[in-house]
Amino acid sequence: MNERNGLAFLIGFIIGGLVGAAIALLFAPYPGEETRARLREKGIELKARAGEVAEEARKRAEELREKGVKRIKEAIASGKEAAARKKEELLAKLEAEKGAEVEA
Repeated sequence: MNERNGLAFLIGFIIGGLVGAAIALLFAPYPGEETRARLREKGIELKARAGEVAEEARKRAEELREKGVKRIKEAIASGKEAAARKKEELLAKLEAEKGAEVEA
């Protein structure tokens, strides 16, 4: 969860910075046409950067998913091993009790 929060913060920080820059352009002391041209340029930059951030987030999510799948498989394997050991212990105990009953 901590890694997700860090990634979400980074994405929010970048997007917030870009939105702040766009707002600053809106209030800039340039003529309307120049301001609109700057906004178009920043919009194109924002779109490109958003695509990059989305791709980075997708890659990170895929890495986290792969780690999660690996951990689940390891946990299942450990659980199976523990169950097999416990089964053997119980069978040995049952055989010992049967042996004790036969002798008695």
